[in-house]
Amino acid sequence: MVLHLDAWWVWMIAGVAMAILEVLVPVFVFLGFAIGAVATGVLVWFGLLPTGSLPAHLIVFALLSLAAWLGLRWMFGLHHGQVKLWDKDINDN
Repeated sequence: MVLHLDAWWVWMIAGVAMAILEVLVPVFVFLGFAIGAVATGVLVWFGLLPTGSLPAHLIVFALLSLAAWLGLRWMFGLHHGQVKLWDKDINDN
């Protein structure tokens, strides 16, 4: 049995796996890929991507992941000129 990436559920499972990986690994990278994979899965589900075209799916996945990562970076990242200040220590009682 050959597994094709034009099945919508493959993209959804990949998105959930990357979201779980984002929780387990302390980096801010995999959430953008997870959003891109789920969005690609939704596009495949609604038939908005050509079936049987793996390069087209991978390009859409890459573009959606980049857009999601940039959006998350814009929303939650440090803004220009902003400095992160630590005014309380975890060991202070």
